[in-house]
Parts: sequence; C-alpha cells; structure tokens
Amino acid sequence: MWHLYIIRCADNSLYTGITTDVSRRIEEHNLKTGCNYTRTRTPVELVYQESHRTQSSALKRELRIK
Repeated sequence: MWHLYIIRCADNSLYTGITTDVSRRIEEHNLKTGCNYTRTRTPVELVYQESHRTQSSALKRELRIK
C-alpha cells in the first residue's frame, strides 16, 4: 500500500510526498535525513494522509495536489 502525505513544516509551509511507511518518513524528515526542502524546516508534523493501492496512483494524486 502507498500513502500520500502532507506535512506542515516549522515555517508553516506545506510539503507533499508519497511513501509506503508514513511514520518512518515523518521521522526521517524530523531527523533531517528526508528531502532537502524539509531539512531546514524542522520539526514537521503530519496534517493529512490517504492510502493508494499503487505507487502510480499515489504519484498522480500528489501531482494533482501540487
């Protein structure tokens, strides 16, 4: 199962991504081992998530949101 997630960064900006493990990914963002965008904007908090059966479906949804 794939998940689309949206996090709120410390500067109040939003970041959208996809993963198979939301908890692990949020932890990575907060440990500054996630993406470059969030490294300087920690801590982050999860504000939304939804599940998708395929990576393709999650990616398409992410693009629509962005």
